[in-house]
Amino acid sequence: MIRFEDVSVWYDGAAEPAVEGVDFEVPEGELTLLVGPSGVGKSTVLGAVSGLVPHFTGGTLRGRVTVAGRDTRTHKPRELADVVGTVGQDPLSHFVTDTVEDELAYGMESLGLAPAVMRRRVEETLDLLGLADLRNRPITTLSGGQQQRVAIGSVLTPHPKALVLDEPTSALDPAAAEEVLAVLQRLVHDLGTTVLLAEHRLERVVQYADRVVLLPGPGARPVIGAPAEVMALSPVYPPVVDLGRLAGWSPLPLTVRDARRRADALRERLADASPVDGRDPSSRAASNPGTEVPVPRRFLRRRSVPDAPQAQPAAAVTSLAVRRGAVEALHQVDLTVTAGETVALMGRNGAGKSTLLSALVGLVEPARGSVRTGGVVPHRTAPRDLVRRVGLVPQEPRDLLYADTVGAECAAADRDADAVPGSCRALVTELLPGVTDDAHPRDLSEGQRLALALAVVLTARPRLLLLDEPTRGLDYAAKARLVAVLRGLAAEGHAIVLATHDVELAAELAHRVVILAEGEVVADGPAAEVVVASPSFAPQVTKVLAPQQWLTVAQVREALSS
Repeated sequence: MIRFEDVSVWYDGAAEPAVEGVDFEVPEGELTLLVGPSGVGKSTVLGAVSGLVPHFTGGTLRGRVTVAGRDTRTHKPRELADVVGTVGQDPLSHFVTDTVEDELAYGMESLGLAPAVMRRRVEETLDLLGLADLRNRPITTLSGGQQQRVAIGSVLTPHPKALVLDEPTSALDPAAAEEVLAVLQRLVHDLGTTVLLAEHRLERVVQYADRVVLLPGPGARPVIGAPAEVMALSPVYPPVVDLGRLAGWSPLPLTVRDARRRADALRERLADASPVDGRDPSSRAASNPGTEVPVPRRFLRRRSVPDAPQAQPAAAVTSLAVRRGAVEALHQVDLTVTAGETVALMGRNGAGKSTLLSALVGLVEPARGSVRTGGVVPHRTAPRDLVRRVGLVPQEPRDLLYADTVGAECAAADRDADAVPGSCRALVTELLPGVTDDAHPRDLSEGQRLALALAVVLTARPRLLLLDEPTRGLDYAAKARLVAVLRGLAAEGHAIVLATHDVELAAELAHRVVILAEGEVVADGPAAEVVVASPSFAPQVTKVLAPQQWLTVAQVREALSS
């Protein structure tokens, strides 16, 4: 169905190809998972299937990509729309209409299908994806999982033979991710749709793949095989595979169920041991790939955080209510965050996590209750004064990046923070070694843009650091580097609040976990207690080794080596 024949892609001005020597086939009716470290060209490979590469992105494509026999070099994306549907990382940015039903019909209108055919296919897709009750809903009012299903539905109504998805679960809570993956399984098994997807959160998807294609890196050809075989050699793999490698299990488990069936002997070895808290800032990054990531020295040197007495909480929220139009997004929220504490906000899409971060940084005004960050009321404080007290890295780092070069971003950050010239650049050098001043932010990977946005915010040395979905688009190694940096900041006395759906990140990093549901706090306590007690938010290691209370592979590795 999808065939790559010795494909290489060069972008204008690049020193080396984005991908090289890509040669594999995705058979009809299979789900193939594309994996590899950040920056190896997964999105380029996906874009070549739909013709976006090179017709939209530019560059030079050598070799041949065919979909259902059509050569993507001679067929533009519009001419491939009836055979391949593409869903990007951010479905909301691709919607062109206002309501669910209109969005499902739009692609067929573009292809000129008859109204009777369009009506029938819309009804079929509403039923297939469980969207019938949402048909008249504005898309902006839907949850993340619902939006992802609408995005899939909008490319399904033209009845493509293949579906290409880039990070389909990266912005979704665990329940919504399962919802989307169930839809993909149904398309593959019941309708024979061919699916090619790339995903960094392998713990969610690897067990559903028929085959895995690993892009190892520059100059190396893809490795193709059964999921367990490829995971045995892959530099990126989920915690359950890491645990299997540590325990010496063969074949490697891909699911919690498989791992639990083999874990009796491992539980016996761990019976008399206690988990070591990997959230000590000086400890190793406890990251999945087994690579220890040192905490940069800059983030281990304790220094006072200006303009705020240390006895005062970094954030104090009391009986907070926030309205978004007619909806009360937050209701009676109480939260106190102290210096050096890392708090993970978790909950379903739409639970109010981003709204709470917005209230802490002064972007929204309380309807009732109070918010104080660093001793001031954020929505009544001038941005120039607030920047030293609280900083937000949003879900889309590009929202903070408006200059044409990394150097210009750094210079602006220094000016805005009244920092010594070169302060931001020094942070970028530590977080992004090898990135030059003349690089354009839009040419950086998702992980690199996140690091640049983090450096911009940290230039002002805010006492409270807020991050919204900080691991979106990050591979395991990039996540390990982020964990190391955040631990170093906590060691300096910075308070950190992060909204995340990444249960593995919360297990590695957070001192406390706060779970929100429909705008209210439903759980607040030490990370080990809250996530262990939650079937939805427990990490893979916890599920495998229950009832013992282990959170990460690093804790298990430490116990076995002592």
